[in-house]
Amino acid sequence: MTKISLGLVGGLALMCCMNTVPLSAQIQLPPAATAAPQSVADRSKALSALFDEIWQDKLKHSPEYASYLGDKRYNDQLTDYSVQAVNASLARGRGFIEKLGMIDTTGLTDQEKLSAELMMRSLIDDQEAAKFKGWEMPVNQFSGFHTDLAQMPTDLSFDSVKDYDDYISRLQKVPTAFSQITANMQLGIEDGRMPPEYLLEKVLVQGQTLANQKPEDSPFALPLKKFPKTISVADQKRISGDLLNVITTDVLPSYQRFARFMKADYVPKGRKDPGAWALPDGDAYYAFRIRQSTTLNKSAAEIHQIGLDEVKRDEAEMLAIVHKLGFADLKSFNAALKTNPKEHPTSKEQLLDAFRGYIAQMQPKLPELFGTLPKAKLEVIEMPSYIAKDQAEAFYDQGSADGKRPGKVDVNTYNFAERSLAGVEAVAYHEGIPGHHLQISIAQELTGLPEFRKQSYYTAYTEGWALYSERLGKEIGFYQDPYSDYGRLEADIWRAIRLVVDTGVHSQHWTRQQMVDYFHEHTAMDDTNIQAEVDRYIAWPGQALGYKMGQLKILELRERAKTALGTKFDIKAFHDEVLDSGALPMDVLDQRVTDWIAAQKK
Repeated sequence: MTKISLGLVGGLALMCCMNTVPLSAQIQLPPAATAAPQSVADRSKALSALFDEIWQDKLKHSPEYASYLGDKRYNDQLTDYSVQAVNASLARGRGFIEKLGMIDTTGLTDQEKLSAELMMRSLIDDQEAAKFKGWEMPVNQFSGFHTDLAQMPTDLSFDSVKDYDDYISRLQKVPTAFSQITANMQLGIEDGRMPPEYLLEKVLVQGQTLANQKPEDSPFALPLKKFPKTISVADQKRISGDLLNVITTDVLPSYQRFARFMKADYVPKGRKDPGAWALPDGDAYYAFRIRQSTTLNKSAAEIHQIGLDEVKRDEAEMLAIVHKLGFADLKSFNAALKTNPKEHPTSKEQLLDAFRGYIAQMQPKLPELFGTLPKAKLEVIEMPSYIAKDQAEAFYDQGSADGKRPGKVDVNTYNFAERSLAGVEAVAYHEGIPGHHLQISIAQELTGLPEFRKQSYYTAYTEGWALYSERLGKEIGFYQDPYSDYGRLEADIWRAIRLVVDTGVHSQHWTRQQMVDYFHEHTAMDDTNIQAEVDRYIAWPGQALGYKMGQLKILELRERAKTALGTKFDIKAFHDEVLDSGALPMDVLDQRVTDWIAAQKK
């Protein structure tokens, strides 16, 4: 799982969501013929300029996202979260749609045409998403301004006095941001757009935990732990005083007010049913979320059945391993696995070292699978304690494009003794290499593409690739330990189960307990992970569908290429074709691989 925070939502909104309905059916574009004829060179230049205008607009109005990418121009700013700002953003988007529709792409390069198509589709998707008023439900236990702000210092670089002063100025704006966000939440109460009450109780605990910390012990004071040598002692003293003062007077009181609002007004009004169907236009909203996540035209019922079929297939492979280990069935093996001390870490450090070891053994194997390899570094770190309880087993936090901030695999060490070591190898390949770190870093390092393409995120592509990468470890010769190989299949069936329980709760009106029971029936996953995972699917309708659907599509495309090319098939060339254009919707990737197969035949 890649970390997607509220600070990134603004930056990713243009890129992560698409509709697979043909553009002509979605919006009436101005005919290009109404514009004065232009040469190919002029139209190419105009298109490039428009891409840059849209990208710069996104960075300006999503300053946290800009900072995350290493762009320091807006480091003293916070996003304007008001409804007025949302409406202004949608208006600018409609203007960009008109401008883009006026540029005739005839004669431009294939990549230019693809960039224009992707940008148009995402701009249109933003307009469609607006009718579901996502800004009225801005927080859950997995993401929101309340936790994103606390994580921000770890994503920033502090190299100069200006970096610190910008950070202090940014924190002075925290009261305004919280005021805007709570105003949006109040609108959500009026419109009946509310997250489940029990999830909001978790958000309340997160907010209270941060609100009650001492200023110097809070994550907001992290930049004071280590100053660059270039900053004088006098400046260090002044910065320390100013930063602790703003934390004391602006930041922590804002969290305290937010917690009081949550407790008194918001949590009690949370919805009682966990499924998205209970929201206004809930069925339409979930159908939209399916399209966003999978970039495929599949109904909830179709995806539910695919999930059931994949669970059966994985269980058959798991049973074969279990029999070799001397167990009669999955249930007896799963029970033994839970009590096997060798398959559980005895310390946080052992869990972290397990991740590091698997990533290290994969590194020298990458040239056998890829022609292009990233330059960006990768680290394994412990997940922040204030979010760990309600987070997944691990997530990937991408590095900055300039390479100054390495990519990081954040490992959840909460309740470490209950966590299973059997699945660590698969998760290490998923979050690290050849999964998220390799794919995202290659995209960031691409040349000749507009910036929005380098930072694009589509759940089915990005998470589908990472799940596909777990299987690549098997194909390259790893998972020698049968328990780890079982863990690989556990990880795969976990994503298949998601198809069943996500559609179950949001489309078929399942209860939360039904989701938990289905997990326990079909996996040995520890209860700590199951509880967090179920709550994640409830908080993010449809998001978890992209993993398995994306993996299945990539595997389908690979088999199609192998069948068509026979002895000419080259796994390195196939992987490079999949990765060399950044993240793509599945229908676009399908067409690119089809064209690549035809070119290889020639």
